[in-house]
Amino acid sequence: MKILKHMQAMPSHRDLSIHSPAPADAIAIVDPGLHAYNIARAPLGDVVALHLIAHDPGGTVVGGAIGRTWGECCELQQLWVSAELRSTGIGTELMDAFEQNAGSRGCRLVYLDTFSFQAPSFYQARGYAEVLRTEGFTGGVIKLTMHKWLDGIGAEVC
Repeated sequence: MKILKHMQAMPSHRDLSIHSPAPADAIAIVDPGLHAYNIARAPLGDVVALHLIAHDPGGTVVGGAIGRTWGECCELQQLWVSAELRSTGIGTELMDAFEQNAGSRGCRLVYLDTFSFQAPSFYQARGYAEVLRTEGFTGGVIKLTMHKWLDGIGAEVC
């Protein structure tokens, strides 16, 4: 109770406003502010994009694996295959190439987030293991964080 009384007694020199979404000019201050803080404290210049894009014979983009590597860790941020070509092996080809390229950069761990309505079984079949489950989304949707150790050891490095 003493903490609460102390907090109530502190003068406020700021106004808080709630937005959905926030004004672009506010985001234009918050995002660079956080980026500057992060750059000053971590070697984020070592983060390297890893993007693989699948095209059909006519050059149309039909899929992609978008991510980044940093040290021994690789994050898969997006995997997408056009609806008409799903279950034709393009996703597997993209993931094979993505993991191979991550490994060639010295990565031992590939990690990702996926929702229960997306492709958790696809990743599980590829050797990814659930390490975090976040529940409470509308409609019973679950967010899964998954890891795959490329060397099969599974030691904590990231």
